[in-house]
Parts: sequence; C-alpha cells; structure tokens
Amino acid sequence: MSSEELTLHDDPDRFDRLDRLDGHDGLDGLVRLNAADPDDAEAALLACCGSRRWARRVAAHRPYPAPDALLAAADTAARALGRADLCEAFAAEAAAAFTPSQARAAGALRAAHAAYERRFGHVFVICLDGCRPEETLGRLLPALAARLSGALHEEHATACEELRRIARGRLTRLAEGTLVPGRGGPARELRECQGSRQ
Repeated sequence: MSSEELTLHDDPDRFDRLDRLDGHDGLDGLVRLNAADPDDAEAALLACCGSRRWARRVAAHRPYPAPDALLAAADTAARALGRADLCEAFAAEAAAAFTPSQARAAGALRAAHAAYERRFGHVFVICLDGCRPEETLGRLLPALAARLSGALHEEHATACEELRRIARGRLTRLAEGTLVPGRGGPARELRECQGSRQ
C-alpha cells in the first residue's frame, strides 16, 4: 500500500505528528500549522476532515495570516471535493461509544445508521458543536429520521454541509491550539459528530 492509499486510520505515525502541533510549546495553533512540515500539516488537517485531497489543498495554501483565512481556504477546498474525496471523508467518521444507560437508544440509532447507509451509500454525519453530551442522542435520532426521508440529491448536499461544519469546528480548535491529538479528529468526540460504519 502506497502512502497515497493510506487512510487516516492506517497511518501509525499520525498521532506522533499531531503531537508536534499540540500546543505544549506555547505557540498559537495557527502559527504551528503554518510552520509545520508538509506531512505534519497534512496529518493535523486530516484530523479535521478525512479527505487527503482536502488536507493537501489546505496545507498547500499556507501560511494563513488569520483563522478566518484558514476557514475560507477550507471551505473552498471542501467545495472542490469530488465523490471519491467525499466518500473518503465520510468513511473517516467512525462510530462513537455509548454508555450502558444509552444502550436502548444506541440500538435504535445503530439501526437508523444502517438504514441511512443502505439508502445513501455513506455514513451519516452531523455537526453537534455546542450540543451537551446528554442531549446528543435526543438530537441524533430525530435528525437521522428526518434526513432518511429526504431525496438523494438533497441529502448529499446536507451531508456535505455537515461535514464542512464539522471540519470548520475542528479547524477553529486547531488554530486555537485546543485540538487534542487523538480526540479532535474524525468522530473522536460524540459531541462533534456521530458517524457509523455498522
């Protein structure tokens, strides 16, 4: 397997490279991203969105003078993604864990995820920035039900927009130096995004 074929999850050094951008040196996250070597920058960006094409494009336009410029470049790169790039980004979103007390709702959620993936051909993604953990399941089930009934082209546009919002939230934390390696990337936090490959 070439390095081009590696996914974020297949790269054993990804968290070591992310650790170099983790903020322990007292520098601003955007300053560190701008100064990072290309592999480290791409690894950090892949923790925000799992599309290698997106990460390369955003990394290639460094340095960014301000977080707004980084977010604008990320939006431009997101609009340029093709179907295969989006599928790669969707696939990077993994299922989150549930507590035993959430088991019944989690079962319903898994079934809804499976129905969604059968219908649309990719995982369900939703940005839950600002959602308290105890509200997550209550927001996910209705959102999944509503989106399952949508037209294919409408849902594709909605999923792309949710992925863009997730990436923006993660990029903001990266620029602030608060994206924690191993926890801020695709679906590492249930409050950010819930995806499933079940």
